[in-house]
Amino acid sequence: MGFAYLAALLGALGCMALLDRRWKLFFWHRPGRAALTLALGLAFFVTWDLFGIGLDIFYRGETPFMLGVEVAPELPLEELFFLTFLCYLTVVLYGLCAVALETLRSRRGSGSGTTAAGRAAGGQAP
Repeated sequence: MGFAYLAALLGALGCMALLDRRWKLFFWHRPGRAALTLALGLAFFVTWDLFGIGLDIFYRGETPFMLGVEVAPELPLEELFFLTFLCYLTVVLYGLCAVALETLRSRRGSGSGTTAAGRAAGGQAP
C-alpha cells in the first residue's frame, strides 16, 4: 500500500510522456531544451519547498499510501516526483494549447508553415 501514491505519480508521468510523444510537444520536439526547462522548474520548486520547510510552513503528512522515504527532513521522495509531474504537465498543456491554436488558425486559412499537429503526423500544414 505504501507504493500507491508513487505508482500513481509514475503512471501520470507515463501518460504525459505518451501525449508528449504523440504530439511532439516537449521532449520529442526539442529534447535538450526540454530537459533544461524541466530541470530548472524542478530546481525552483524544490528550493521553494526547502524554504517552506525551513520556515515551518510545510510539513510532511503521514499517510499509508507513501513509502516513508525522505530525501531531506520533511521532504518525502514522492514530492520530487509530484513536482516533476507538475512541471511536465504545465509544459505539455502549454504545447497542447499551442497545437489547438495552430489548428484553429490553419482551418481559418491564416496559418502557414508546419504546425505541431503537422509535425506529429509527419507532414506540412494545409
